[in-house]
Amino acid sequence: MPEYNDGSRTARRRWRGAIVLTLALVLSGCASNRAEEEGETYDPFEKINRPIFGFNMFLDRWLLRPVAKGYDTVAPKGVKFGVHNFLTNLQQPLFVVNHLLQGKPAPAARQTGRFVINSTLGLAGVIDAAKDANLPREPEDFGQTFAVWGWKGGGPFIMAPLLGPSNPRDLIGWYVDRYADLLYYIDDQQIRYALLAMRVIDTRRRLLPADSALAEAPDQYIFVREAWLSKRRYDIYDGNPPDEIDDFEADFDAEFE
Repeated sequence: MPEYNDGSRTARRRWRGAIVLTLALVLSGCASNRAEEEGETYDPFEKINRPIFGFNMFLDRWLLRPVAKGYDTVAPKGVKFGVHNFLTNLQQPLFVVNHLLQGKPAPAARQTGRFVINSTLGLAGVIDAAKDANLPREPEDFGQTFAVWGWKGGGPFIMAPLLGPSNPRDLIGWYVDRYADLLYYIDDQQIRYALLAMRVIDTRRRLLPADSALAEAPDQYIFVREAWLSKRRYDIYDGNPPDEIDDFEADFDAEFE
């Protein structure tokens, strides 16, 4: 009987902890929603976020950016496009699932068609054959889905180590994304980690043109924070946010797609 009581107490403590965490996330989301309505940036952890931002920038300056720049310089344009297309094709099921969860069957059907065409005629996605079939890429993730379900504010801004700008909603979404991303179902760990590293390098390569704007920013932390928040808001509202914002994502797509 004592073992049963100890187990019951442990289970109750775990449930209480889960309830407290859930309430904290809900309250942070409510506070962030209010801040969003008032046009404010909800960043109560700025004193913690700034040192983490400095750490991320240090790693970027001495590791990630040189690697991405070297890859951009050495690799032919066709190879870069092929790698990007292949890695993105692995995420197509993620886009389909989230379109369905957001109640958007038409985009889900288009993304399914895109995945089938590129996985076959496009040689596993290396060639973007679906583009010629008028099936553009329409990315969606679980962070956006949670926002559509009502968690629009996302909670306090968080500068996560290595991952960069985020918030509680998108951190949870990032974790759930992995269950619909084909890359994480590759059995060979060496291949999976190599593709993960390549995805990071490819993403950083596509952000190289933004380096000059970042370097000229009087406060780089605020620049990155506001650019990321604008981009996520643009994503959540499918390019039509209720208020006028900087077209960060639109400019990004026009530059790189």
